[in-house]
Amino acid sequence: MAMNSQAHNEATEPSGDSPQGPARTQEEWIKIINDITRNLPDTYKTYQAPKADTVEFAKYIDHTLLKLDATEDQIDQLCEEAKEYNFKSVCVRALHVPHCIKNLLDTSILVACVVGFHEGTHSTGEKIDEALLVLHHGATELDIVLNHALLPPHNPAPHYPTIFAELATLRSSCPPPTTLKLILETSQLSPAAIQAACVLAAHAGFDFVKTSTGFNGPGATAQDVRMMKAAVGAVSGERVQVKASGGVRTLEACVRMMEAGATRIGTSSGVGIMKEGRGAEMGVEGAAGGY
Repeated sequence: MAMNSQAHNEATEPSGDSPQGPARTQEEWIKIINDITRNLPDTYKTYQAPKADTVEFAKYIDHTLLKLDATEDQIDQLCEEAKEYNFKSVCVRALHVPHCIKNLLDTSILVACVVGFHEGTHSTGEKIDEALLVLHHGATELDIVLNHALLPPHNPAPHYPTIFAELATLRSSCPPPTTLKLILETSQLSPAAIQAACVLAAHAGFDFVKTSTGFNGPGATAQDVRMMKAAVGAVSGERVQVKASGGVRTLEACVRMMEAGATRIGTSSGVGIMKEGRGAEMGVEGAAGGY
């Protein structure tokens, strides 16, 4: 896995053209983003959520445990719950990826890992190093945190070529079939910044835009999901999807996000949601908490 310093710098330096197209100037990005966002609809489509007691519903859920003090026993329980309910994936921190891979051998359940968690302020090189390490250990999906401090309201004059360059470099370093999800931390961004980030992510070749880490602010809202769905849709049609995460702890909240356009739900409450959907006892908790 080690690279010499020259090779590492060449691999991680976010500059110049990318596989996603030629390098664009700040003025070109401003025009692209403005052209898309000014034509977004005033009202948004409502999507049909799958029935809550079905495998299709369960496959929307990334069963999540991101607590810093998570134990091996809790990771074991997370994986057993994912197998019992047939969730799409488990989503964990990097140190737990090998254990999840071992637990989920011979199943269809994916292992997702967060990268640059949870502030997103790591350098591009650090994010790539972390991503390549967990891919080496078997993860197939990466939930990568955007450095949201580069966007309004934190930065009133964002430099879009810099943001895009990092995203394109991450995509070229982790090509398909690896699934890349960009965590925006929507509660910390203005609506215009959310839309701009969605446009940049879609142009960079990301597969999902995701609302939140679950560790900073109130988390997902249906309004933000609708706006994100419309913004990425204007660039890519149905290719780029939306993941809602942060505070999605009930069946009602889960369905609300699906109806807004989310096709993946990040939650530590998947077990309770599924039991609620099946008409079982209310308020049952799984292995994790707080996401």
